[in-house]
Amino acid sequence: MTARLVLLGLLGITAARQRAPQQALPLAPPPVVRLFLLAGQSNMEGHAVVDLDDARDYNCGRGNLMNYLAEPERSERWKKIRSTDGRFTARDDVFVVYRTESEQKAGPLDVGFAVYADRHHFGPELGIGHVLGDRFDEPVVLIKTCWGGKSLAHDFRPPSAGGELGPCWTRMLAEYRAAVATLATTFPALAQHTPRLDGCLWFQGWNDGCNEADAAEYEENLVHFIGDLRVALGDPRLPFVAGETGNMENAVLRSAQKQACSRPEVGGAARFVPTGAFLRKPEESPNPTHGHHWFGNAGSYLEIGAALGEAMVELRAEHTSR
Repeated sequence: MTARLVLLGLLGITAARQRAPQQALPLAPPPVVRLFLLAGQSNMEGHAVVDLDDARDYNCGRGNLMNYLAEPERSERWKKIRSTDGRFTARDDVFVVYRTESEQKAGPLDVGFAVYADRHHFGPELGIGHVLGDRFDEPVVLIKTCWGGKSLAHDFRPPSAGGELGPCWTRMLAEYRAAVATLATTFPALAQHTPRLDGCLWFQGWNDGCNEADAAEYEENLVHFIGDLRVALGDPRLPFVAGETGNMENAVLRSAQKQACSRPEVGGAARFVPTGAFLRKPEESPNPTHGHHWFGNAGSYLEIGAALGEAMVELRAEHTSR
């Protein structure tokens, strides 16, 4: 009798389980695409020379990317930039959006995302993108908003700095938001990804360094810029990396860039990147008279970009650990 009751009980449990509706498994969250805002003036636009080598304008190619990567140790380190057959290659996990004054550029990270309408130049995005792409499993999109000859004191002046709001401040935010809004149509492969802003990389300062008053207020202006940008983009601890204007002998400006990133107001979520060590000799560079553009030296731009990217990786690790 007891055995029969046990059997009937088991049969009842089985039947109840069969009648119970199946519970839906929780949906996996959509994949993320990491966005990084790249902002600044002409040196963020990019003036590094890829392969131009005529004697009159490009110093026979000294310091261009082709020659920079000719050294075996550099070729190995940057093997994702250039294939063994000598062609420059695009990544399939890092993308760039950049509206110049004359065209909209968008595509996989490669040479050519500079201010010129050609593939003969590049900017810091090349080094930044390769470092970030190697570090993160998720796809990366770099959104460039930069214009030559612009100052922080006037053109990029943020709201809390007082005075007249800088037109480039407004334009930077507008172009960033437009890039995000059209991300799925620009890059259909990312249509099912959720965009997430992971940081801002800032490379600017030459114009402020040419004006004593602008250089003197640069520290305060940059602190305001970081704070206002975080408010505008909805992340009070948005990681912010600032590259030093290391090609300019202006101690006031360069000190201001460094001090701003360590101010209590930025909450430890900003990083200053020294760049002076990346300045090459003019005679070893494609454009010996263009000191304001790092003499067009590919090694300078590539290594600066890598240093900025590495600083962002460190900040992102700190950001996610809190």
